Amino acid sequence: MKSIEEFFDIQPEPQKSCYLALRSIILEFDSQLSETVKYGMPCFVLNSKPWIYLWKDKKSQEPYILFVDGLLLKNPLLESGDRAKMKHFQLDSNEDIPLTVIDELLNEAWAVRNKA
Repeated sequence: MKSIEEFFDIQPEPQKSCYLALRSIILEFDSQLSETVKYGMPCFVLNSKPWIYLWKDKKSQEPYILFVDGLLLKNPLLESGDRAKMKHFQLDSNEDIPLTVIDELLNEAWAVRNKA
């Protein structure tokens, strides 16, 4: 994958719209954030380090937000799956994005990262 735009362009609907909305929400969260592609997925960078990734569940193909500092996040809506350090928040692209939940998760992840 050469560019972040390529990632979004190849996604089927309704996942594509969900990813694009999440991208906008994350980038609008703080002006210090930048985006790139790492490991073939969109990565949002804070203080020159990966902070959040967007990816999809292997079985359902539904989007999720992957928090790099997940081990330090306490929100019960986050799942670790088989990961030791990261946690994710699963979305359903056929449902409205839970903006309040996303905002809570971003704020918690922001606070954790800025303490580190």
